[in-house]
Amino acid sequence: MASKFTELAIDCADPRRLAGFWCSVLDYVVQDEEDGLVTIGPPEVPEGRNHPGPIPPTLTFARVPEGKSVKNRVHIDVNPTDRSRDDEVRRLLELGARRSDVGQGDETWIVLTDPEGNEFCVLETRCP
Repeated sequence: MASKFTELAIDCADPRRLAGFWCSVLDYVVQDEEDGLVTIGPPEVPEGRNHPGPIPPTLTFARVPEGKSVKNRVHIDVNPTDRSRDDEVRRLLELGARRSDVGQGDETWIVLTDPEGNEFCVLETRCP
Protein backbone atom coordinates (compact mmCIF):
# COMPACT_ATOMS: atom_id res chain seq x y z
CA MET A 1 0.00 0.00 0.00
CA ALA A 2 1.17 3.55 -0.74
CA SER A 3 1.11 6.57 1.53
CA LYS A 4 -1.81 9.01 1.50
CA PHE A 5 -1.45 12.78 1.14
CA THR A 6 -3.04 14.02 4.37
CA GLU A 7 -1.46 17.37 5.27
CA LEU A 8 0.29 20.34 3.72
CA ALA A 9 2.49 22.43 6.04
CA ILE A 10 2.80 26.12 5.23
CA ASP A 11 5.29 28.46 6.91
CA CYS A 12 3.94 31.95 7.54
CA ALA A 13 4.14 35.09 9.68
CA ASP A 14 0.55 35.02 10.99
CA PRO A 15 -0.93 31.50 11.21
CA ARG A 16 -4.33 32.59 12.52
CA ARG A 17 -4.86 35.18 9.76
CA LEU A 18 -3.68 32.89 6.97
CA ALA A 19 -5.73 29.97 8.33
CA GLY A 20 -8.81 32.23 8.32
CA PHE A 21 -8.23 33.14 4.69
CA TRP A 22 -7.86 29.49 3.62
CA CYS A 23 -10.89 28.44 5.72
CA SER A 24 -12.92 30.90 3.66
CA VAL A 25 -11.40 29.71 0.37
CA LEU A 26 -11.90 25.99 1.02
CA ASP A 27 -14.92 26.00 3.37
CA TYR A 28 -12.65 24.47 6.04
CA VAL A 29 -12.74 24.96 9.81
CA VAL A 30 -10.00 25.30 12.41
CA GLN A 31 -9.32 21.83 13.78
CA ASP A 32 -6.48 22.65 16.16
CA GLU A 33 -4.65 25.73 17.36
CA GLU A 34 -1.70 26.12 19.66
CA ASP A 35 1.00 28.75 20.01
CA GLY A 36 2.23 29.56 16.50
CA LEU A 37 0.48 26.61 14.83
CA VAL A 38 -3.02 26.37 13.31
CA THR A 39 -4.45 23.31 11.51
CA ILE A 40 -7.55 23.57 9.31
CA GLY A 41 -9.54 20.91 7.52
CA PRO A 42 -12.97 19.93 6.27
CA PRO A 43 -15.81 20.28 8.78
CA GLU A 44 -16.62 16.58 8.42
CA VAL A 45 -14.34 13.77 7.39
CA PRO A 46 -16.08 11.23 5.13
CA GLU A 47 -16.67 7.90 6.86
CA GLY A 48 -14.94 9.02 10.08
CA ARG A 49 -11.36 9.88 10.97
CA ASN A 50 -10.19 6.25 11.18
CA HIS A 51 -11.13 5.39 7.59
CA PRO A 52 -7.95 4.51 5.64
CA GLY A 53 -9.23 5.78 2.29
CA PRO A 54 -8.82 9.21 0.74
CA ILE A 55 -9.69 12.20 2.86
CA PRO A 56 -9.30 15.87 2.01
CA PRO A 57 -5.89 17.04 3.27
CA THR A 58 -5.53 19.41 6.19
CA LEU A 59 -3.43 22.56 6.00
CA THR A 60 -1.15 23.43 8.90
CA PHE A 61 0.16 26.97 9.24
CA ALA A 62 3.32 27.40 11.30
CA ARG A 63 4.77 30.73 12.40
CA VAL A 64 8.35 31.24 11.23
CA PRO A 65 10.58 34.30 11.63
CA GLU A 66 11.69 34.65 8.01
CA GLY A 67 9.50 36.05 5.26
CA LYS A 68 8.75 34.61 1.84
CA SER A 69 11.45 35.56 -0.66
CA VAL A 70 10.93 33.61 -3.91
CA LYS A 71 8.17 31.94 -5.92
CA ASN A 72 6.71 28.83 -4.25
CA ARG A 73 8.04 25.52 -5.51
CA VAL A 74 4.83 23.82 -4.37
CA HIS A 75 1.46 25.52 -4.59
CA ILE A 76 -2.24 24.80 -4.14
CA ASP A 77 -4.67 24.57 -7.08
CA VAL A 78 -8.35 25.17 -6.35
CA ASN A 79 -11.41 24.36 -8.45
CA PRO A 80 -14.66 26.28 -8.01
CA THR A 81 -17.52 23.91 -7.21
CA ASP A 82 -20.57 26.13 -7.49
CA ARG A 83 -19.58 29.03 -9.74
CA SER A 84 -17.42 29.92 -12.72
CA ARG A 85 -13.68 30.36 -12.41
CA ASP A 86 -14.03 34.11 -12.96
CA ASP A 87 -16.72 34.42 -10.28
CA GLU A 88 -14.51 32.48 -7.89
CA VAL A 89 -11.54 34.73 -8.65
CA ARG A 90 -13.69 37.77 -7.81
CA ARG A 91 -14.72 36.12 -4.51
CA LEU A 92 -11.12 35.30 -3.61
CA LEU A 93 -9.94 38.84 -4.41
CA GLU A 94 -12.63 40.13 -2.04
CA LEU A 95 -11.25 37.79 0.66
CA GLY A 96 -7.78 39.33 0.31
CA ALA A 97 -6.10 37.42 -2.52
CA ARG A 98 -4.11 39.34 -5.13
CA ARG A 99 -3.43 38.66 -8.80
CA SER A 100 0.05 37.43 -9.65
CA ASP A 101 2.08 37.05 -12.80
CA VAL A 102 4.62 34.24 -12.52
CA GLY A 103 5.15 34.05 -16.26
CA GLN A 104 2.18 31.76 -16.87
CA GLY A 105 1.21 33.44 -20.15
CA ASP A 106 -2.24 32.84 -21.63
CA GLU A 107 -3.49 29.79 -19.72
CA THR A 108 -6.85 28.43 -18.52
CA TRP A 109 -5.90 29.02 -14.89
CA ILE A 110 -5.45 32.27 -12.98
CA VAL A 111 -2.59 32.75 -10.53
CA LEU A 112 -3.35 34.55 -7.29
CA THR A 113 -1.48 35.01 -4.03
CA ASP A 114 -2.85 34.61 -0.53
CA PRO A 115 -2.45 37.47 2.00
CA GLU A 116 1.18 36.44 2.69
CA GLY A 117 2.17 36.23 -0.98
CA ASN A 118 1.98 32.45 -1.49
CA GLU A 119 0.97 31.68 -5.07
CA PHE A 120 -2.01 29.46 -5.86
CA CYS A 121 -4.01 28.75 -9.01
CA VAL A 122 -7.72 28.92 -9.68
CA LEU A 123 -8.54 26.34 -12.37
CA GLU A 124 -11.50 26.05 -14.70
CA THR A 125 -14.22 23.94 -13.11
CA ARG A 126 -13.37 20.24 -13.29
CA CYS A 127 -15.48 17.22 -12.50
CA PRO A 128 -13.91 14.10 -10.97
